Amino acid sequence: QVQLVESGGGLVQAGGSLRLSCAASGSIISRSTMGWYRQAPGKQRESVATITSGGTTNYANSAKGRFTISRDNAKNTVYLRMNSLNPEDTAVYYCNARFWRFGTTYSDYWGQGTQVTVSS
Repeated sequence: QVQLVESGGGLVQAGGSLRLSCAASGSIISRSTMGWYRQAPGKQRESVATITSGGTTNYANSAKGRFTISRDNAKNTVYLRMNSLNPEDTAVYYCNARFWRFGTTYSDYWGQGTQVTVSS
């Protein structure tokens, strides 16, 4: 069974920083691609950053140069460091674990989300 618990969200002024954490449990976590997604009011959920089990990262254009995703496999924890935040980053941020089976199908697991609010 996979459980993902996010923390670290909150209210921050524009230009500020936050670090989100996702504590994961489950035997498949170390073999899963982990990611951070976000959903703003009235918008679809979008990918922010992902990191594979081998450490390869991928970022949305809006996150490049400002956000850094990392993982500590010993602690089963994934982080998202967010710098230079602006009001457009306001959203609920969700942790995701994607576990691929035989490279053809996958299962997605989600945390409950953490609110990030950036004031101008």
